[in-house]
Amino acid sequence: MVEAVIFDWAGTTVDYGCFAPVQAFIETFKAAGVEPTMEETREPMGMLQIDHIRTMLKMDRIAAEWERVHGAAPCEDDVHALYEPYEQRLLSILHNFAEPKPHVLDAVAQLRVADVRIGSTTGYNDKMMAIVAPAAREAGYEPDLIITPDAVGGHGRPYPYMMFRNMEALGVIDARRVAKVGDTVSDIREGKNAGCISIGVIEGSSEMAMTQDEFEALGTDEQTAARERVESVFRAAGADAVIGTLAELPALLRQL
Repeated sequence: MVEAVIFDWAGTTVDYGCFAPVQAFIETFKAAGVEPTMEETREPMGMLQIDHIRTMLKMDRIAAEWERVHGAAPCEDDVHALYEPYEQRLLSILHNFAEPKPHVLDAVAQLRVADVRIGSTTGYNDKMMAIVAPAAREAGYEPDLIITPDAVGGHGRPYPYMMFRNMEALGVIDARRVAKVGDTVSDIREGKNAGCISIGVIEGSSEMAMTQDEFEALGTDEQTAARERVESVFRAAGADAVIGTLAELPALLRQL
């Protein structure tokens, strides 16, 4: 029996499509003279934000373009030079990206009736969550616990330490009775590295990279293809289960 569910935030429980950080990353890199693609921007999604920038700068195309524009290969100083304006951009828009995704409130209500404890991890830091969490709470979503990378010495995903802090605070002994639910490869790996059940959610995920309107405008075959593409990515990352939306989560957990 699952005793606790640890949710991700952006792309999983709030911010359909995980667009807040994407917007801030792209604008920050463009301001530095290098325009990343959507795929490059989303590939490291779910990591600690500064690690995300560090990973992007190591990508072959971005690194080559950076060297062409700046006359030198990207270095650690560049990571920090990009992070400060990135954080300011993100902090200025986060309040617009805290609306709970469809099915979140109902799924959480069902979990609480079943006496399942609810924690959370995130790639956002404490300052960012100080904006997101109150806005989500006003809209009806509030987990029992929020652990950011700040609480574990900056060791964000795929390190499992945020999961362990959740387990400690929620009083769960057996990692096999904990489910991690997220929308990125980093989420899946975080759950697996913690020894927990790792579940990917497809619709509204960063991996799907669509707004709700864009997804709903697709034809049936296109929606199926999009779901299958995302599921294959999660399965390849080691997901124990993949669900279309959080509406499927309570029933899935009853089977585990």
